[in-house]
Amino acid sequence: MTQRPTDLPPLAAMTAPTLSWNDDAPHSDAFGDVYFSREDGRAETEHVFLAANHLPQRFAEWQAPRAFVIGETGFGTGLNMLCAWACFERHAPPGARLHLLSTEKFPLGHTALARALSAWPSLASYSQALCALWPDPVSGVHRLHLSERVTLDLHFGDTTERLEALQGQVDAWFLDGFAPSKNPEMWQPELFAAMAARSRPGATFATFTCAGIVKRGLKAAGFAWQKVPGFGRKREMLAGSIATPPVDNRRQRTPWFTPPPTLRSQHIVVIGAGMAGSSVAAALARRGRQVTVLEREQPGAGGSGNRQGALYVKLAVETNLQSRFYLAGLLYSQRWLGQLAAARPQQPSLWQPCGVVQLALSEKEASRQQRFMAHHPLPETLVAASEAPDALAGVPTAAAQGLFYPQAGWVQPKRLCEQLLQHPGITLHHGEATALHPTPAGWQITLANGDTLAADQVVIATASLANGFAQTAALPLQQVRGQVSELPLPEGTAAPQRVACAGGYVSPPLEGVLTFGASFVPNDATTHTTDADHQRNIDELRQALPDWVAALEAATGPLTPSALAGRAAVRAASPDKTPYAGPVPDAAAWRTAYAALAKDASKVPETPGQHHGGLWISTAHGSRGLASAPLCAEMLASSLCDEPLPLEQPLVDHLHPGRRLISALIRAQ
Repeated sequence: MTQRPTDLPPLAAMTAPTLSWNDDAPHSDAFGDVYFSREDGRAETEHVFLAANHLPQRFAEWQAPRAFVIGETGFGTGLNMLCAWACFERHAPPGARLHLLSTEKFPLGHTALARALSAWPSLASYSQALCALWPDPVSGVHRLHLSERVTLDLHFGDTTERLEALQGQVDAWFLDGFAPSKNPEMWQPELFAAMAARSRPGATFATFTCAGIVKRGLKAAGFAWQKVPGFGRKREMLAGSIATPPVDNRRQRTPWFTPPPTLRSQHIVVIGAGMAGSSVAAALARRGRQVTVLEREQPGAGGSGNRQGALYVKLAVETNLQSRFYLAGLLYSQRWLGQLAAARPQQPSLWQPCGVVQLALSEKEASRQQRFMAHHPLPETLVAASEAPDALAGVPTAAAQGLFYPQAGWVQPKRLCEQLLQHPGITLHHGEATALHPTPAGWQITLANGDTLAADQVVIATASLANGFAQTAALPLQQVRGQVSELPLPEGTAAPQRVACAGGYVSPPLEGVLTFGASFVPNDATTHTTDADHQRNIDELRQALPDWVAALEAATGPLTPSALAGRAAVRAASPDKTPYAGPVPDAAAWRTAYAALAKDASKVPETPGQHHGGLWISTAHGSRGLASAPLCAEMLASSLCDEPLPLEQPLVDHLHPGRRLISALIRAQ
């Protein structure tokens, strides 16, 4: 039903290409080919890919509420994508949006990318935006918000494999990459079949080559092609389209995960103004949707209301879908938070990428970390083993080793929620939703005071209360009480310089106050602070930083619960500790349609999963919401707005709220 951990490759850095340079023009030593024409690379791109796909005209005429989507096989230096972006800015109407996606098996390093793009001063503003967001070379999908209305998804990995896992449809293809004679492994029938399956009806393509393997592969996949004039010394090239793409049959073994049809999404109600709800609202507003956020208290009133929270993840030794998702979420949150901070340079930063040190306080944890690093050769810019955790933390620790995440850090979650909701497309409405009713036009939300709200679609983001509606009652959720402790530090007191975590976490002080914790108490929905939880946090702090705590007590007196302030809130967790993010399944319909699984899990009905149309959920983020909620928000917003998703199809399915319904049926055998 799902991939076993052993079916997945390790989390690893991608291989950078070996390059030769000629006047800042890169040449691939491995493939013996150039990345772009030395005559005039930009003019070649505009002729081969923009003109042959009729993009200036199509951009000018684009009126659809969704983004126009361009897919590319081989990102290279990014010249094609930047030229498409520049063309879009010149020709598209103000309300239009552009979604770029490109694959790359051998991504350039940041320095090489900047050097290559320096050859095009006319694209400097576009190049700078790309280079500022250039991700670590890790396999998977990396979503970059190039501007308010232009998004780029970089799919690092084998082109065919990436397109086979793509959740989305393409309007125009740039069939690029090194020449078929130089790179025959890419130009295979499987590539053209994957392109066809990810195409919208009428999708176009263009490519610089006329090689027979390309013509035959395109025709076999369903594309009609014709020869058109080439660029420069190339007499001819290919362009064409596909009228009727093949049906997506990837979910024959998991039909319940078949996505619901796209519905009108002009006005969306988001229930909940915590991290999950605020990030969904912001993602939708960025796409031009009108969003009403319904909150019974105030933004960040629940688990998102702490003054400080740590952005970090703990990845499994053996590769699994959960680790892949959380790594993707960490990378996305780091970029996203950096952009939010850069957009308001005059305001105090709500995020500090100071780095996170995961301490190994036991031989078991030390062994686990060593096995993780041996199994996952990730870039040191992402995570590195350290035998000097004291130097990293800035204070003495009880650990002889640890893992260091240099780009992670701490966030002010309550301030973050408040800032996200300040978008002009978002209206904050105070009230409590008690019931949801489908209507011919969408949904009606009944409030506790008897009022109602109407919406095209609804997103539920109310943490542990998210299964309190009739439509979501079947989703298992666990309430988890978490309490953080706060300690004012005397001026001049040495303190952690980076987030240090083990059983709990401690952040560098904010405005002279040290925040540490948090307690983890399952099946407890109380929100008053307790001395017992303060003591638990003190004990974990003392275990991680014993010498520092001893020095602090020598200077200020014993560290006791009475010396602490704090805050308690209730988080939500799923049974498998992975968030629910996706369309809400019709549980009764699923139990009927897939009842046969309870007798024989191999007997999979063909019936696609039925959902409550236009009803979505983002919850069960637990204590890692800063790493999971923003990426889940992007996935939901992309789904509602009919855009490619920022995760591979197996990860999208892994997050689906209906997964527990299916597993419950299978366990009933």
